[in-house]
Amino acid sequence: MQPGAEDQVAPRYPLESVDRTLLLLRLLADRREVSLAEVREHLGVGQSTAHRLLAMFVYRGFAVQDPVSRRYRPGPAFADLGRAAGADLDLAGVVRPVLVSLAAETAETVHLGELVRTDVRYVDVIESASTLRVASRVGQTRDAHATSVGKAMLATRDDDAVRAAYPGGVLPARTPRTLTDVDALLAELRRVRSRGYARNRGEVEPGVCSVGVAIVHPDRGLLGGLSVATPEARWSTALEREHVAALRTAVAAVVEAIPAATGG
Repeated sequence: MQPGAEDQVAPRYPLESVDRTLLLLRLLADRREVSLAEVREHLGVGQSTAHRLLAMFVYRGFAVQDPVSRRYRPGPAFADLGRAAGADLDLAGVVRPVLVSLAAETAETVHLGELVRTDVRYVDVIESASTLRVASRVGQTRDAHATSVGKAMLATRDDDAVRAAYPGGVLPARTPRTLTDVDALLAELRRVRSRGYARNRGEVEPGVCSVGVAIVHPDRGLLGGLSVATPEARWSTALEREHVAALRTAVAAVVEAIPAATGG
């Protein structure tokens, strides 16, 4: 329960339907997984009312239902709430000096991105000084499933949440190498979780390779991600390893520089 919530005075003209919605949001946030019966008991409503409310939560992305256990978990829309709650944090300001160091170490184009539903929005960039380089994408968006930083951030969600974010199961192809169905994406995200970083080899733009790592704060959760992008002509397995090591150091520095969330 939110600290101090029990001390708040109820509004003079409460809206019961709104109150139930907010109570369900809090329940999902606190327990992370609930059954229909638990929702019914917690809200003090009948089976059909609880079912309709949960159906709307699934429809709007605030919940996903496990197809086997039939239990409900927070959906991808919770990430949007988390970004709003973290509005006290100037992430770009915190990351900028780390981005400068990362660019100097790798001599390649480095980006800070954030996940917006199924897209990556590029917030900041330092472009390589090389004549042959990957151009800045700052201010632009790209499909998360086609980018390294996008896949790194998607991998922080569980499979049910990712599947719910792509209800049709079909992903747009940007190049012949782009993953085009959600099952292939889920398989790739499992590999991302296993190795701790994501890669992109010409999946969003021909001739561009990149590696990305998510920025996950122990208190604030997913905040964004960092990537290093290289022209395919310069890419090698050894170079990828070097860039991944630099990214991990950079992400650790960002997380260490970010204070705990206020008001929690």
